[in-house]
Amino acid sequence: MIDVACRHDRVFRFDPARAALLVIDMQRDFLDLGGYCASVGDVSGLRAVMPNVKAVTAAARDHGLHVIHTREGYLPDLSDMHAMKRERKSAASPGPLGRFLIRGEPGQDFMPEFMPRPGEPVFDKPGFSAFHRTTLDEHLRGRAITHLVVTGITTQCCVHSTLRAAVDLGYWCLTLEDCCAALEARWHDAAVELIASENHLFGWVSSADRFIAALDGQGRRIAV
Repeated sequence: MIDVACRHDRVFRFDPARAALLVIDMQRDFLDLGGYCASVGDVSGLRAVMPNVKAVTAAARDHGLHVIHTREGYLPDLSDMHAMKRERKSAASPGPLGRFLIRGEPGQDFMPEFMPRPGEPVFDKPGFSAFHRTTLDEHLRGRAITHLVVTGITTQCCVHSTLRAAVDLGYWCLTLEDCCAALEARWHDAAVELIASENHLFGWVSSADRFIAALDGQGRRIAV
């Protein structure tokens, strides 16, 4: 068993054989300096967590955690996008790397350094939560996975939507706060604070260093 020291002097305990790392939406249109988000705003905050996500992913692979990747994206004819999203006019808008969040466009794919390895599953989701209209829950239960380590972007949107769905489905969830980011720091901070609200409704919060140290220590509790 592995113990990860967390905020508020809590400990997230898990069996690596029954745990999965979720790497959420590390896509070019969100992170690439030539992508859609960079063309309309500042993505430096999103890009700042990339080294941490890479380090955590490498450590998870080394220690036998199941690594899962997600991509937000919609069919070219928008048949899987509901009317409210179509009216927002962000997804499917023209961008430097093709139509924003449309499957098959260059910008919808992963950043090169976050390409899945052979055998690592990818869940393409037509929505914010990784459980929305995907088989992720069935996949996890088929592997007897009970604990999830959550990373990716953006904190207040796809990360939090996935986290809330996972908690409702009964998974134990650890969010690594410096492996997540939002376009505005205040949105990230608020989303992280919500995890601990009402007696930790949405699980545990820790950091990349503490998670990696716990894995390398093989269960040794790391002091906060």
